[in-house]
Amino acid sequence: MVKIVIVGAGEVGFHIASRLALENKDVVVIDPKPEALKLLSESIDVQTINASGSSPLILEEAGIQEAKILLAVTDSDEVNLVACLVADTLSPATKKLARLRGADFDRYHDTFKANAPHIDTVINPDIEVVRTIERLMSVPGAVDVGEFADGRIKFVGVYLELGSRLADVRLVDLPNVIKEDRPLIAAVVRDDQLIIPRGQNHLRAGDLIYFISEEKNLYKHLSIFGKHATPMQRVLIIGGGLVGYRLAKQLEDKSLSCKVVEKRASRCNFLAERLNRTVVLHGDGSDQGLLVEENIGETDLVVALTGDEETNILASLLAKRLGATKAITQINKFSYFPLMSTIGIELVVSPRLSAINSILQHIRRGKVLSAVSIKGEGGEVMEALALPTSDIVSKPLKKIAFPRGSMVASIIRQENIIIPSGDSVIEPDDRIIIFATREAITGVEKILSVKLKPI
Repeated sequence: MVKIVIVGAGEVGFHIASRLALENKDVVVIDPKPEALKLLSESIDVQTINASGSSPLILEEAGIQEAKILLAVTDSDEVNLVACLVADTLSPATKKLARLRGADFDRYHDTFKANAPHIDTVINPDIEVVRTIERLMSVPGAVDVGEFADGRIKFVGVYLELGSRLADVRLVDLPNVIKEDRPLIAAVVRDDQLIIPRGQNHLRAGDLIYFISEEKNLYKHLSIFGKHATPMQRVLIIGGGLVGYRLAKQLEDKSLSCKVVEKRASRCNFLAERLNRTVVLHGDGSDQGLLVEENIGETDLVVALTGDEETNILASLLAKRLGATKAITQINKFSYFPLMSTIGIELVVSPRLSAINSILQHIRRGKVLSAVSIKGEGGEVMEALALPTSDIVSKPLKKIAFPRGSMVASIIRQENIIIPSGDSVIEPDDRIIIFATREAITGVEKILSVKLKPI
C-alpha cells in the first residue's frame, strides 16, 4: 500500500487526505492544531499526529522512511520548507511537494528542485489561480477550463441553457441535431452528481456539460452551445492582495484597461508603486456607490479576490446587478462551492482547489502527466502516458475493462489528436485523456500502471 505523509490539516490537507483515504492509501496527517485533527479523524479513516510536521522525531514517527510522498501544505511557507528539508535529510528517496505562496520564493523554485533542500515540486496556488482566471477570460461562456497536450486540447465546462437545441437530446441522437463537427461530451454534472454519460443519456437544461475540443475548433464548438466570443477590454479587480497583484501585472502585459480596488491604504501604496498602467483605488469593492462611480455597468469583467469569501460573493452579485458583463469570484471554503450556482455565481476560482489540482498528478500511479478536479464534484480528468507494459495498450478500447464511471476522451499520438471509438487501439507512448468519477479512479490507476512480468 502506498504511504503518504501530509503536513498540514487545513482545507488543502483535509481534502487531499479525504481523496487518498477513499482510494485505500495509507495516509498520515501531522498538524499542531488538535481541533483540525479532530475534524479530520471524525470524517475519514487516517492516522493523525498532533505535533509540528517540521520536527525530525515526528516525521520519523509518521514513517517518513517508508513514505512514497511528503506533502507539505500548511499555510506557512517556512514550515513547509523546513518539513521538506528535514524529510530530505531523513529519507532522500521520498518525493517532496511544498506549497509556497510567497512571491519572494518565485525566482527560487528551480533552485529548490536542483539543490538542498531538494523539493521535487513547488506549488504556488496563487500563480495557478491567475492562470485559471486568464483561461476563463479567454473562453466565452465557460465556467471551467483546463488544458492538456501542451494546450492543444481544451476541456471546457459550460451550462446548457433553457431553450438550447441540445436540451432533452440523447447523446446517441446528437448527429441528427448537430450536422457540423461535434465536440466530445465527456462528463455531465447534474444536481451535484458527476455523470460519465453513455449514448442513451439525455442532456438537460441546467446541466453543466464538459466537452473535449482541439484548440483550433474551440470557438466553433462553443457556438454549438450558444456561447460566442465578445471582446474584453475593461477589468475591475476587487482586492489587491497576492492574487490581485499578480493578475493586474498579467493584464498590464496584455494592454487591458485595469482598475484595482483595495481597502488597505498601505497596500494601495504598494500597488501604485509597482503597477504601471493600472488604476489603484482606495475603497471597499462591495460599496455600491464606489462601483457606480467607477462605471461598473461598462466593465467587461469583475474579479473579486479579497481574502473574505462573503465580501467576494457580495461584490460579485452587486457588480452583476449593476450591469457588469461577467464576474469571477474567489472562494476558499469548499463547503460554499455547491451553493454558488444557486445564488447566481457561476465563475469560481480557488487557490486551495488549484493547489489540490497541482498535487493530484504527483500522487497518481502510472505515468500521469496532469490531473484536474472536475468542478469539485469528486471526479478527475487525467492526462497520462501509455506505458508499454500497462493493460491499456495494443488492444481495442472495447476489449479493455475500464472501470464503470470512466472513459478515454482523447488519444494524442505525436502530432495527431484522435477522438477514439471502441475500435481504437492505444499504442505505447501515446498520451491519453481519461475522465473518471471518484469511485473509478483507483481502477483507472491500476490499468495505467506497469504490469509486472511473471518471473
